[in-house]
Amino acid sequence: MAPKVFVSHASEDKARFVLGFATRLRAAGIDAWLDRWEMLPGDSVVDRIFEEGLAEAGAVVVVLSVHSVDKPWVREELNAAFVKRVAGRTRLIPVLLDDCKVPEALATTLWERIDDLAHYDESFERIVAAITGVRDKPALGELPAFATAPGPQVEGLAPFDSRVLQALGDAVQRQGHEHVDAEALAALPAGEVGDALELLADAGLVVLEPTGAPGLPAVRVTTLGLQQYGRACITGYDDTLRAVAAAVVNEGLDTNEALAARLALPRWRIDHALDVYEGQGLLRVQRYGGGLADVYDVSARLRRMLGT
Repeated sequence: MAPKVFVSHASEDKARFVLGFATRLRAAGIDAWLDRWEMLPGDSVVDRIFEEGLAEAGAVVVVLSVHSVDKPWVREELNAAFVKRVAGRTRLIPVLLDDCKVPEALATTLWERIDDLAHYDESFERIVAAITGVRDKPALGELPAFATAPGPQVEGLAPFDSRVLQALGDAVQRQGHEHVDAEALAALPAGEVGDALELLADAGLVVLEPTGAPGLPAVRVTTLGLQQYGRACITGYDDTLRAVAAAVVNEGLDTNEALAARLALPRWRIDHALDVYEGQGLLRVQRYGGGLADVYDVSARLRRMLGT
């Protein structure tokens, strides 16, 4: 069924705008009610306008101009329409043609301004959309993969910050060292990554290393950051730490190279475990060029820890 629309206006605006506008509405499938088309000599003005035109309208287009804002009939029509809108039955759509004072009843209603009465296609489309309730809001698409992909949650971090740390940790695993460039974060939205890196740095999980080039900085994932990542993302992470400690204490292995060969683990995993224990004061590590490292001064606490 065609939507019915009452067009409230001043007679001075009929020729310059209203007649052509109402004709366009009808051509667009909207049953526009206009006094010229609906009223004949002898008709009751009150009955036809208020009992038929306004009463049956699903929307009221109020044409506001220097001619209409002070017209008694327009104000009466507007008052009746306003009451209906308050009652929830009618949509009020003000259309502003001139720079004139907008009636108080419409002060809080969004109006459509038409500056060129001969060319107003975009405005007309918006008015039709308002009458029919059709909105040009884009369809809701799918969330990007980084926001929907299931993944482990790092304790104490917001979901997106957790995802950034995960991407950094994954890069460390691929590269075999804790220095990561911005390429590791290319799949994540750059506008959000910068804030996440700053928050991770504040938490001591990463160190930001300016590169001198525009864009995101290079990042070094700290021992604490790799611990947080490992516990959330690496299966058997704590078991690996314990295995390194056991190989040092029980088997006397004292180089990262020997530990990596014995446990069949990447050397960075061994180096990370040694960093964790050194940070806890459980042993000391001497590092050499080429990535080699010796383990010494193994504390009694590490031996005691293996017994718990």
